[in-house]
Amino acid sequence: MSESLLQRVAAGDTAAVAACVDAFGGLVWSLARRLIGHAEEAEDAVQEVFIELWKNAARFDPEVAAESTFVAMIARRRLIDRRRRLARRPERGAVSVDDAVLAAPDVLGQVDLKDEAAHAAAALEQLKPEQRRVLQLAVCQGWPHQVIADRLGIPLGTVKTHVRRGLIKVREELAAARKEAVS
Repeated sequence: MSESLLQRVAAGDTAAVAACVDAFGGLVWSLARRLIGHAEEAEDAVQEVFIELWKNAARFDPEVAAESTFVAMIARRRLIDRRRRLARRPERGAVSVDDAVLAAPDVLGQVDLKDEAAHAAAALEQLKPEQRRVLQLAVCQGWPHQVIADRLGIPLGTVKTHVRRGLIKVREELAAARKEAVS
């Protein structure tokens, strides 16, 4: 079995680093734009995510999750941290023309996003109540698994299992909805 891209990054393969940016740059960028909003901040955040990814590439285990899942989880954590830091920062002044253009509503994007959100909400409703609660706290609220376990009084392993299985189920439901939309 050949090494995965992240395993090659962990081994210090410089070509794998460039391939990693090519393979996951779009994913990280879309998450950054969604969670951060400002283009300049999102660009900086993407760089931070890849630095964090390179530092943690050795933690990737292909038997636990797919590479894209590993990258998305590291990106999500780093981006949530950055968003929290930005929220604590005072306003920097007047809104520029670029910011106003970026903030302008993208009607087609909003329609797609609303459809996607409706499908995701429907997929969440199909989960068991405890699994849905844990997934909402982890993904929507950004709570760490240990905090969820402590606050809900359930074992950490159960929290991780609920999150993993819930994400898999939601992903499967969204894929099925996309497939139906294309048909």
